Amino acid sequence: MLEGIHAVITGGGTGIGAAIARALASDGAKLTLIGRREAVLRDAAAALSGTHLEVADVTDAAAVAAAFEGARRVHGPIGILINNAGAVATAPFGRTTAEMWRAALAVNLDGAFHCMQAALPDLKAAAAGRIVTIASTAGLKGYAYTSAYVAAKHGVIGLTRALASELAATSVTVNAVCPGFTDTAIVDEAIERIEQATGQDGRAALTRFNPQGRLIEPAEVAAAVRWLCLPENRSVTGQAIVVAGGEVM
Repeated sequence: MLEGIHAVITGGGTGIGAAIARALASDGAKLTLIGRREAVLRDAAAALSGTHLEVADVTDAAAVAAAFEGARRVHGPIGILINNAGAVATAPFGRTTAEMWRAALAVNLDGAFHCMQAALPDLKAAAAGRIVTIASTAGLKGYAYTSAYVAAKHGVIGLTRALASELAATSVTVNAVCPGFTDTAIVDEAIERIEQATGQDGRAALTRFNPQGRLIEPAEVAAAVRWLCLPENRSVTGQAIVVAGGEVM
């Protein structure tokens, strides 16, 4: 269903990004994985025949532009962009420094902006261009001790909606997927921080947000992304689709 379409996935080496790569590859997409850690990207690419990789930091506009040019040289014009690269740091608002604030916006919001701009000419020329950004339930509600991350994810959902409106008359759709707490290394780190700070069960502290009483699986997020990428879903744009087990926003 995505046979031969070139999909670029940032943060594609682990967790949700790697799950998305597997889902799109299973539909025949040609993949380019972009990330900062070459060894991690190589491990992910090794399991997916023909996958190309580019080492780049999405916070660096020049590095993003070079990575996208490298991707085009190997697999041709880009038909799908998955903005998955992200990071989260926790601190009470009063101890959130300007550097922490800027770093959160740089990777979670600026990174998506850079990649959207780099891919847009190809996407507008594609038969069914697709942009899907992995946001978070933190883009739709507030969580304590993550103010910079919450602000960045709210920003990326606003960017998604604005660009979807701007491109509504084209063949490009622009959407966000908002997972709840997902079983990834980032959440493992959050669990460890909670346990170190409070002595409580960190996993229980996070799964309580999900009415189903569990962490979301990366494959569940990937399934939503894959659906949004299908050419027939051209009427779905400007949406922030929640994958969170019924958590109320």
